[in-house]
Amino acid sequence: MFLHLTGFAPFVFLLLLVGCSASGRPFYPLPSKLADGDRQPLQTSRPYNIAHRGSNGEIPEETAAAYMRAIEEGADFIETDILSSKDGVLICFHDVTLDKTTDVAEHKEFSNRKRTYEVQGVNTTGFFTVDFTLEELKSLRVKQRYPFRDQQYNGKYTIITFEEFIAIALDAPRVVGIYPEIKNPVLINQHVKWADGKRFEDRFVETLKKYGYKGSYMSKDWLKQPAFIQSFAPTSLIYVSNLTDLPKIFLIDDVTVPTQDTNQSYWEITSDAYLDFIKDYVVGIGPWKDTVVPVVNNYLQTPTDLVSRAHAHDLQVHPYTYRNENSFLHFNFHQDPYAEYDYWINEIGVDGLFTDFTGSLHNYQEWSSSKEGDEKNASNLLHKIASMVSSYGKA
Repeated sequence: MFLHLTGFAPFVFLLLLVGCSASGRPFYPLPSKLADGDRQPLQTSRPYNIAHRGSNGEIPEETAAAYMRAIEEGADFIETDILSSKDGVLICFHDVTLDKTTDVAEHKEFSNRKRTYEVQGVNTTGFFTVDFTLEELKSLRVKQRYPFRDQQYNGKYTIITFEEFIAIALDAPRVVGIYPEIKNPVLINQHVKWADGKRFEDRFVETLKKYGYKGSYMSKDWLKQPAFIQSFAPTSLIYVSNLTDLPKIFLIDDVTVPTQDTNQSYWEITSDAYLDFIKDYVVGIGPWKDTVVPVVNNYLQTPTDLVSRAHAHDLQVHPYTYRNENSFLHFNFHQDPYAEYDYWINEIGVDGLFTDFTGSLHNYQEWSSSKEGDEKNASNLLHKIASMVSSYGKA
């Protein structure tokens, strides 16, 4: 069942209106529901529905509208990638360059901003977020990443700040968690310098604390304002573990990609010894799903034991990314995203799923929960009837 956002739309309209202003002035709305204790709590009885960059299968990623749509469609957590502007303001954006998902190439005033930097060992050329002030970033408009998705929203939304993202979650009509990523911390710390000598990770945690995010996993404080901190960089996760007790997730890339800060291989960071080490700092891992279940010629192969081993180390597993389009669905699922959700939840046994299509995952879980409830009720009724018949036979 979809949630109707009474009183929520005006807030977003204001957010977008100010975000689109010609001046590009930073806008940090103050959440209005921090003291509201009557909202429906976070569900914790089934795997988490994690809105990957918002409901970006429908609306351009990392925009206020994409996060709003995800909340409306039933997301448990809204996920975002955190980078920084040149002037040190934390923003919600996935790529370190602006080229693929904004109209920066159409802005002649920025034609001289193209640079080449080393990103995770690779020379990358483009328009980097770290070379633009927040005001300049706000003058850009976001567009859909994939050409086969709905293009009608291109050019309608701006880049938003971390604080604006938090305000969206806190102003939701029910408790919605946030799932921010410390994105490319090596690059950010190289190119952005804060006056007080703080680093990217410090600013990241300070922002969370400013809005009341605290508490270990499943604590009273955490359930009030749920948050997971995620990163591909183990040193960042270890660093922030000394700054906050919020639960952390260690992201794991393809088997060919070493960690961006420690240059460790996939095989090392998924070994039992490393899982035993990292569990002191994180509550789970977020692996690319094709490393959990290998794929050959778009067909699933025999699953690895990564999920069972992670669970044996008391670590949750939140794989990424689930997408509805046929180009992303493996042949085993016969072009049916519900079959994919069913496989990962009921056969592989994951604890959360990063999805581009929040509504479809929510619909699947609602349908399957209702079915399980009906079957349980029917089973209980049969047991009662059997008990009555048995008693009658003894009389």
